[in-house]
Parts: sequence; C-alpha cells; structure tokens
Amino acid sequence: MIVDLQPEEGEKLLRLRDRLLRLHSLNMVKINHSIMELVCAKHLIRRGFDVEIEHLLNGVSCDIYAAKGYGTHIVEVETGFVPPENALDPTTYLKARIASKITRYSIYSDKFSLGVPPYYVMQIPYIFSRPPRMRGEEEIAEVKRLCDLYYRNPPVTLEEVRNARIHSLYIIDVDSLKVSERGLEDYLERAALWSI
Repeated sequence: MIVDLQPEEGEKLLRLRDRLLRLHSLNMVKINHSIMELVCAKHLIRRGFDVEIEHLLNGVSCDIYAAKGYGTHIVEVETGFVPPENALDPTTYLKARIASKITRYSIYSDKFSLGVPPYYVMQIPYIFSRPPRMRGEEEIAEVKRLCDLYYRNPPVTLEEVRNARIHSLYIIDVDSLKVSERGLEDYLERAALWSI
C-alpha cells in the first residue's frame, strides 16, 4: 500500500495504520470500515493533505479529518451496513444515517465528503444538492423528522439541516486501492437509477 508513496507520505500512512490497529485491538473500529479509511487517507496524503483518522470534533469522532493550507476536509466513510434491528426498514435507516452524517459533520469543515465502496449506492436526500437559501421549510422539517427516527442524541436542529452541505463523494475501491472523487450532481444522477 505504500510502495507508490514518497518516504514521508509512507510514514504518515503507517502512523494512521498503527492508530487503526490500536483502535481495532480495543474493539473500537471494524476492519472493513478501517481499510476504507486507510485507502481514502492514502489518496488525500498523496494530494498534500495532513490526515487524521477517528478524529474527535466537539465530542463526536469523524472518520477522516484532513487539512491543507488553511482548508479543512472531513470524509465520513459509509459501508452500507444495516444493523439487525433495522432489517425491516433498511432503506429508511440508511437514508437517515446519510442525512444525519451530512447534517452533523459538514459544519466542522470547509469541505465535506462521503466515502463509499463501489458496490453501495447511497440514497442521499435531494435537498442537499441545493444551497441553503433554496431549501424549503417543509423539506428541511422532513429531513429533520427522518434523522429523528434513529438519531436523537442529540437531535439535529432545523438550522443544522438548512445549512448542511456535501461537496463530493469518494468511491473507494479496496481491491485495487483506488479512489475516485465524484461531484454530488453526478453521483445523484447515477444513484437515481436505483431509486424506487
């Protein structure tokens, strides 16, 4: 995984790997999620970012926190995992999970992205494709209700939903160790083919 990196970049990636191994030994992270974080971190390191993983922000841990110059970037990795208790409502659960992540994390960075494997097609609420001033009160309330179905500790606010934003998506292919960045509009267009 480090053969195509400069020595300093390789050292950064190995430090992140070691951190994930420590967290895994404490049963704080899952390996399938961690390897996606590491592949995405490598992508960002190669682009000149300083990267932290499982970084605490206001009491909440974000998957990847990257900084370059004066800009910051958060990437939340999603595997599409559905817990057994949500076996009868997996689509609603995952849509709420995505909406909650966008709403909760995007306020902490200049750029917010989601990272997904190529086999998982996320259903991102369309409201996030428009700027805050173009979002209606009813659709903002609808996203809040969706988030509140599963995530109430603490609940997201209407203002957080109004101002939440997502800039891009990273398609993370663990098999080939490759990452491809997609714009939100492009991703939503492609994902619409799987919407029912």
